[in-house]
Order: sequence, then structure tokens, then C-alpha cells
Amino acid sequence: MTTTTTGTRAAEAVGTAHTRVEGRDKVTGAARYAGEIPFAGLAHGWLVLSTITRGRIRSVEADTVLGMPGVLTVLHHGNAPRVDIDYVGMLGKPDPTVAVFQHDRVPHAGWPVALVVAETSEQAREAAEALVVNYEEEPHDVTFPGEHPDAYTAPGPGGPGVTEKGDLEAELAASAVVLDAEYTTPEEHHNSMEPHAATALWDGGRLEVVDSNQGTVWVASELASLFSLDPDSVRVRSEHVGGGFGSKGLRAHQVAAVMAATALSRPVRVVMTRRQLFSLAGYRSPTTQRIRLGADAEGRLRALEHSCLSRTSTVFDFIESGAGVARVMYDAPAHHTANRVVQLDVPSPTFMRAPGEAPGSFALESALDELAERCGIDPIELRLRNEPELGPVSGLPFSTRRLPACFREGARRFGWADRDPRPGLRRDGRWLLGTGTAAASFGAGAAPSTAAATAEADGTFTVRISAADIGTGARTALTLVAADALHVPTDRVRVRIGDSEFGPAMIAGGSMGTRSWAWAVTAAAEELRERLALSDVIPPEGITVRSDTTEAIGALAQQERHSFGAQFAEVAVDVATGEVRVRRMLGIFAAGRIVNPLTARGQFVGGMIWGISMALHEEAVRDGNTGALYGADLAGYHVATNADVPLVEADWVDDPDPHDPVGIKGIGEIGIVGAAAAIANAVWHATGVRHRSLPIRPDRVLAAGPRA
Repeated sequence: MTTTTTGTRAAEAVGTAHTRVEGRDKVTGAARYAGEIPFAGLAHGWLVLSTITRGRIRSVEADTVLGMPGVLTVLHHGNAPRVDIDYVGMLGKPDPTVAVFQHDRVPHAGWPVALVVAETSEQAREAAEALVVNYEEEPHDVTFPGEHPDAYTAPGPGGPGVTEKGDLEAELAASAVVLDAEYTTPEEHHNSMEPHAATALWDGGRLEVVDSNQGTVWVASELASLFSLDPDSVRVRSEHVGGGFGSKGLRAHQVAAVMAATALSRPVRVVMTRRQLFSLAGYRSPTTQRIRLGADAEGRLRALEHSCLSRTSTVFDFIESGAGVARVMYDAPAHHTANRVVQLDVPSPTFMRAPGEAPGSFALESALDELAERCGIDPIELRLRNEPELGPVSGLPFSTRRLPACFREGARRFGWADRDPRPGLRRDGRWLLGTGTAAASFGAGAAPSTAAATAEADGTFTVRISAADIGTGARTALTLVAADALHVPTDRVRVRIGDSEFGPAMIAGGSMGTRSWAWAVTAAAEELRERLALSDVIPPEGITVRSDTTEAIGALAQQERHSFGAQFAEVAVDVATGEVRVRRMLGIFAAGRIVNPLTARGQFVGGMIWGISMALHEEAVRDGNTGALYGADLAGYHVATNADVPLVEADWVDDPDPHDPVGIKGIGEIGIVGAAAAIANAVWHATGVRHRSLPIRPDRVLAAGPRA
């Protein structure tokens, strides 16, 4: 037995820069990812995807490849285990895409039609590429238009499909200044660094899956429902994850791996290729957005309409809620928003970093900039004049809303006061220079979670929680939170994550992970510290306390809870070549108490860099004839790389959430919100030409030219 040693409060760890606790393991290769962990008797599966866009499978010529070296089995709709998708999971009903090999229908290009399993990955790939699948092809439609007769309104992650108050047409008619503009964003893909990989095996009647995901409990519960298993008989582990951005939930590869492990009674690993990810890992839908604004002569809004049309598959509804951002940012006596969707013969979209807010903020913040120009008012001043006192749609108070402070601090540091508002005047040799700004917001929610804190006999502490560190530094942040709650130095705390056995917890998504997990960790650690104060010794098995934040989070008052930010960008445009270069960016954020400034700054800057990519590079294009993507790889799908990234600075103003035990809000997604709009607004300032469609490609710059 060991004497208890929490004692007096140590120096606060939260708020101090701390290198990642698993950093050494990652840079030395000791940290193993899902596709690297060895298993005895491991077999390898390779997915075969459809080569048509719509139709039926007539036959799968499996006999030919079953005789190839190392091939163990070929699973397809004729022999695969049956699964049940008639259930409601943690995030609603599942996308039927995950119910692989259940029927002969093909609803989009890249639909999974078979899995070839072999002794080695190379053998599985060779056989998969040799497998002949015969189809009965049908006409398809993948063209995303500005309007579509079959479009309909639907609720999505951003809330209800439609919100309305006031007489829109009357307020527009009475406005001194009116803007009516359409903005478009393209199909975009996640492309996390680590591929999607899963290994499934049965051990004594229990299913184990080692995976790369954003929530082990989430994936375990989905697999249990799909395969009609007792939830306690499914364990999912995911210790290290090389990026997710919304794409790493339940996907076809995990289900296929479980099917193959069941059929062969041995471990089976399935890893998706980069090209397969473009079909099966989800993506951000293209959007067409219409903004109508009416304002008085002083720039105060009288009317705001934001409608967003997105695209989904014919098998599953996912709504890119671009209009949702208007429900938070600006109010008007007449305030209408609508999210609409059209079903086409394409793969299902999904959550992608700042779903809804990223494309929605491009449209709304570009429109606010255009309104400022027409009103002859500085873009920051226009936004400040339209700061709402309450939620524009909900009518609820804001927990905190320090957006004006972000703009004031950002304007000071960026040198906004020296800006000549007239476009097309600044030059640097062949380059036209311009600056732009935009506002940002993202929800700051919390979800019930559980955690366990153990005082070990050797004087250290172990925290267990089913959190997921998808590269954000969550493991380190929770170490700091636990150390403060226990009143001990961080080197006495060990945080274990990524195991469904640790109990229910929020997924890494919606910028809610760290806040939800930290709440549970704090509750467990504080109760443990109180219990230790009453104990003289720690027994060999340690002392463990478990928390559940369901009641505490359920008791929260109804409020608008969001992180906010102000984005600034300076660009250089060569109208002779069409090249656009971002020269510098600054983001100032009000995002709750910052747990670890080192990793937090990386999250903000990473989001802003993605904003550069969104504004200037990223665009997945579908071939109307084949229904498939052109260049479904990182050679054909362009992303910002080192040469595209200039000086990017991120900082924050003090903004602790008074209703959170640590003061956290959330930072994972707000960095990308508003970034593309700030760049687009800067391009207008440089050239005098508005670009309402992303990305701002060289050919579009050349076609538009500078304003005469």
C-alpha cells in the first residue's frame, strides 16, 4: 500500500504550452496505426468497386480468381453474411452504403461489389483487379445544377430545413440597399493522411476490431447493431488516428473486414486506397447558395435570406446545412433560411470539417462584404453594426459572444486602419494587392460522456476514457485537465484513450470532443481527489472513480453557445497569368479557455490553411458520362502545399465559457470558417472583381480580369 499524495494544488497545467505526450512515439515510429499492428494468421482483404454508375450486377466471376495464388475467398452479394440496417444509431440511421454485398443494385460509381481476401495484400490486390463483374447498366444523372425540380427542404446537422420570421419581400422593398447574389462551392474531399484501415477478428466469441476512427464506442455500437450482436461482445480499439475530419465513422471497409473474419475464422485487415476513399469515405457536397440582403442607408439589415442547395445520394440523405451559419451570425426583422437537397446518382456525402459553416460562411461573408461596398461602409464596421443581442432564430441569449473583440484585435494587428477601401489600387510590380476580412462562428456543444480515474499504488494516476485523438492533441489536453483536477504535476498522469471498453463518450466531432471529455475527466478526477483526502493509503489495486456527465449536461440552460473568430487575408493577384497568392493571414478567435496553446494554435492554423486550399485549389469534378471523378487521387485533386502557405498567424482573446467546468468551448473547426471568404474578399479588393464561385482558379481570374 502507498500513502495518498495529491496534496496541495500544483501549478496550473491548463493554459500552458505542452508538447504532445505521445509525440516521441509518433516521430520515432513506436506509435502504431490501425494498418500497422501485427496479428498472427492475418489475411488481407481488397475491395472491388463498381465500374458503372447505376444498374445491377448480373454476375461476379469469382471462380476465376479463387484459383489465383493465396486467394482465400471472394465475398459478394451472393454469399456474404446478412446484416440489419433497420436501426437508429448514435448519429441516426446508417448510410446503406455500409451494408455491403446485400443486393445486386449499384446506385453510384465506386459502389462496393466484392471483397477479395488473400494471404497477402499484394495477392488480394492482384486478384481484385482480375475479378470480372458483369453489369446491366442503366442511365444515370450526376449533374448538380443551380436548381432542380426534385429538390426538397430537409433538416440536417445545422437544424431544421427552413426558418422564417418577418415579411421578406416587404423589408427588401423598403431597404435602401439590396443585394441578390448566388455563390457556389464545389465537391470537396477529406484526404486524411492515414488511410482508412480496419482489422477484425473473433476471440472466444467476441468480436474485436482495431480501426482508425473518430469514436470507438460509436463504431462498436454500429457494428453490434449491423450484425445483431450483444453490444458487450464487440470491442473496438483505435489508439492513434492520422486525421479524420469527419470521414472516420462506420464505413464499408470495417463491415467487410468483419464479414471476412466471420467467414474465414481468422483475422482480416481491409485498407482502403486513396482512390477508394473518393468513393467510400464521404465528402463535402457541392452547394449553390442564394443570398438576399436588404439594409438601410447605415448598413443595418432589414432583410436576410440565405438558401443553400446541396446534393446527396439516392440511398441516404445527408444535408450540407450551408444556411445554418446565418441563423447565428446576423439578425434582421425579416430573416429566412432554407437548406435544400437533391438526390443524384453519386456517393453519399458526410460530415467534413465545419460541415455547413465552411461553405455557408463563404457565401454569407462574401455577401456581407458586397453589402459593405454598396453601402460605402467599412466591412468590419458593417458587421459590428449588425451584431445581434440574441440568437437571430432561437431568440436565446449567447453564453458569450466576443466577435467584436476579435475584430478589434485583428484589425489592430493586421493594420486594417491603413487600408484604402478602394479596389485595384495597390501594386507590387506585376501583382495587384488586396486585403479582406470575414467573421467566423462554430457551435460549442457538449455531449454526455463517462470517464474513469484511478489512483495507482505507485503514486501515479491513470485516466481512461473512450476519446479519440485524431491528430488534434486531445490526449495531451486531457492530461493537462486531469493534472489540474487532481492537483498533481502532469508527469504523474497517464491518459488512456481509444478503447470502447472504457465506456460511452462523445466522438471526436463537431468541435465537441475535448469539451465533452474534459468535463467527464474533471468530474472523475475531482471526486477521486476528494476520496483520497479521506484515505490514508492506496491499496495495490488502486482506487478508481467513474463519472457520467449526462445529468450535468442535461441541466445546462438553453443558450446559444458558439466559438467566434475574425479572419484577415492579404493576397497578390497576377491578372496576366491568373495566379493568386495568399501573402499573409491572421485569425483572432474567441473559443473558450485554451487548454494547450501549442496544439491549439496548430488547430487554428491548420484550419486556416485548409481555407486557403478551399479558396484557391480544392475541386472534385465529376464526368457526366461516366459518373466518376476525374483524377480521384492527390495528383488530380489539388490541395494547398508548402509553397502555397504564407505567414499564417492565429491568436485568441480571453473567452472562457462560464458554464463549463474548465471553461472550454471548441477549436477544431472554426479555423476554416470564414477563411475562404476573407481570401475571396481580398481578391475583390485587389482586382475590383467579385468571385462568387470557388475555387478561384487562374482561368476564372483570367476570364474576369481586373475591373476597368
